[in-house]
Formats: sequence, structure tokens, C-alpha cells
Amino acid sequence: MFGKKRDDEIAAEQAKESAEASPRNYQRPEAAGAQPASRPAVNPEIARRGPDLSVFGPGRGAQPAAAQPKPSSTSAMEPEHKKLIVGRDISLNGEIRTCDTLVVEGRVEAVLQDCKNIEIMAPGEFKGAAEVDVADISGRFDGDLTARQRLIVRAGGKVLGKIRYGQLEIERGGVLSGEVEVLPEAQIMQAPTAAVG
Repeated sequence: MFGKKRDDEIAAEQAKESAEASPRNYQRPEAAGAQPASRPAVNPEIARRGPDLSVFGPGRGAQPAAAQPKPSSTSAMEPEHKKLIVGRDISLNGEIRTCDTLVVEGRVEAVLQDCKNIEIMAPGEFKGAAEVDVADISGRFDGDLTARQRLIVRAGGKVLGKIRYGQLEIERGGVLSGEVEVLPEAQIMQAPTAAVG
């Protein structure tokens, strides 16, 4: 009685092991004489197309469409603005050429040529020579200054030396001292006029 049960258990284990060792076929058995079921037609484009990953955002190194640079023919024609800023506690000596705007917050001893604008801020000092279109002085200028269009001396600003200008604006508290002369009409470049209205 115990032996027969034991033999049945061994046979069941052997059958189980052989079933695990053989590859499994998950297709359903077809009925005798029946034709195999056809698979639904698969669109070849769908089969070749990868998953849509755009929902995860741009990949590494890619720029969003809004951040991509747009080619523009006007950017080549627009002039590049060249601005030199001499910050507080900085001293600069020498010659400065071809800048659009020089902003002085520190100390500058220089010759300034081929520049359009000079701005000397309240703590700034410029000593030397400058020939510009517009000079806006809130600090101190000492030397030879030619402002072809306009010279603006702000409250607290001091301009000392040989000064030549096209138009002059001095705020209350501004100082202008030295040899001062108005440029002849032929040398004055037309300054842009503000619309009155």
C-alpha cells in the first residue's frame, strides 16, 4: 500500500520534470481539418515606427523649438554695440579707440578717440582728452573735451579744462570751468531732436 503510493508520487515528479524541461508551445491546438486562423493584417508603417518619445521632452543636446536660433538676414546688418565699462575701484591708463560708449565709474587717464558717447558716473573721474558725440558727466572730467553734439553736466558733475561743445545742458549744481567754446555750425553734427507734444 505504501509502496504503490510512493511509485505514483515518483512517476508524477518525473512527468513534472520532463514537462518543465521541454519547450512550451502556447499556441492553441487547432481542430482537426480546420484551417489555421489568420492573423489580423498589420500595417507595415506601424510595425516599423518606434515609440513616440516626444511626450518626455527634448533629448540631451536638443533645443526646444522656441529656443532654437532663427536665421535672420537683419542680424548681419545690425551694428554691434561696443560698450566699455570701467567699474568702481578700477584704474585704466592708455588710449581707447572705437567704442560706442565708455562708462566711467572708476579712474581713467586716457586719450579717447573714435567713440560716440562717454558717461562719467558720480564717483568716476576721467583725466585726459576725449572727442565724442555726446558727453554725459555726473563725475569729474579734467582735460580736453570735445562733445560734437551735446555736453550734459549733471548736478554734482565737474568739467575742467578746454571744453568745446555743440549744445550744452547744465543742471543746477554742475560746474563748467576753463576755456569753453561753442563749435562752429559746420562742425556740429545734428543731434536727434525729441518730439514735442
